[in-house]
Amino acid sequence: MFKNLHRNIQIRIYTSFLSRVVGSMVFPFMAIYFAKELNAVYAGILLLIQLIVQFIASLYGGYLADSVGRKKMMVIGEWMKVLAFAGMIVANSPVFTSAWVAFLMLLVMSISTGFINPAAEAMLIDVSTKENRALMYSINYWAVNLSIMLGLIIGGWFFQTHFFQLLISLLIISLVTLWMTKALIQETFNVTAVEEKGRENSYDIKSIIQSYQTVITDVPFVLFTLGGIAILSIEFQRNNFIAIRLEEEFPTRVVTLLGEMNIALDGVKLLSLLTVENTLIIVFFTVVFTKWLKGKSVQKVMYFGFLLFGLGYSILAFSNNLTLLFIGVVVLSIGELMYVPTRQSLLAEIVDDSRRGAYMAFNGFVFQIGKMVGVLGIMVGEVLNGIGIGIVCVLFAFLGMVFSRWALMKRDSKQQVILSSTEKFT
Repeated sequence: MFKNLHRNIQIRIYTSFLSRVVGSMVFPFMAIYFAKELNAVYAGILLLIQLIVQFIASLYGGYLADSVGRKKMMVIGEWMKVLAFAGMIVANSPVFTSAWVAFLMLLVMSISTGFINPAAEAMLIDVSTKENRALMYSINYWAVNLSIMLGLIIGGWFFQTHFFQLLISLLIISLVTLWMTKALIQETFNVTAVEEKGRENSYDIKSIIQSYQTVITDVPFVLFTLGGIAILSIEFQRNNFIAIRLEEEFPTRVVTLLGEMNIALDGVKLLSLLTVENTLIIVFFTVVFTKWLKGKSVQKVMYFGFLLFGLGYSILAFSNNLTLLFIGVVVLSIGELMYVPTRQSLLAEIVDDSRRGAYMAFNGFVFQIGKMVGVLGIMVGEVLNGIGIGIVCVLFAFLGMVFSRWALMKRDSKQQVILSSTEKFT
């Protein structure tokens, strides 16, 4: 079980859990912060810049993790997080307020994330085995969902009224995770062995891009990646356009819980409740859906999941009806339960096993690109409004289907050519 996993794995799950709990109190609501302090267009532009910076930092951070070491990059990233959170506290203190300084600190935090995550993921693979890897990722999955749920509950209730205090909690936890990373994690990368092989490390962007050339020229994989970007672009509307829309349009109303507790529910608190609902459905029904999927057509289930996912988010994009919003989350959650495991299964079949590391690293960029497209929804939403974005969500679901189907057809035809060539020489 968990106690039998490598100490590095245990520490990383602990630090990741702590960071995500406090991070989820603040970062999912930063679109609201910048829209309020500046405006919605500025919020979209700034968050897009932030994601581009994090995307580039991830490319560079993953490259450096294989050059200078996993722990070194993680410690550097943790120090940068401490600096960034301290700066955000100063930029939102009772005596000084600046959204622009807060944005600069957000960029520093993005760079730190780009340095930490690739190194941490590589470290987890270094110290895990084929036998315990599934257990490791399973425990990590549950920890991630639980931490995000807890963070969103707290953030949804206190982001508007206690933003400064939440930033202080971010700094305190970042100091704790810095200490845990520096004192408890063991280095798993052998720098000496690399030097003995005489490998020259080049740190320019051109060298990094060249290392992914094989992946980029694999047409089925690229098409499948585009399908994933389309789907994730829908999901990232939750913390961007949908978050801002609910904060501005959803009328504050008093709701009664447990028959006697009255709570003033505004758009931000509602968003946290909807996210918690989604998380609970995923956590409690993953096993049920995994069993249900056995014997089903993987592709058909994935395509239907795409459609339900897009439909559910389209409801969140325009409706202010409380009941309909919660139904929309049920619909998108069912779609998520259907498409996530099936897409991962098909992805494993598409990648070239001899270059699995490069393929999976590139697949990780899908999240960053999806976030970038998701942020554009803030600006597009100013023109199209909620109904327009709802239609876009459904269209993107169809795009996910088209690209994925195209990718699988290309893969099948490619395999058929290889099979035919093999038969000629046997």
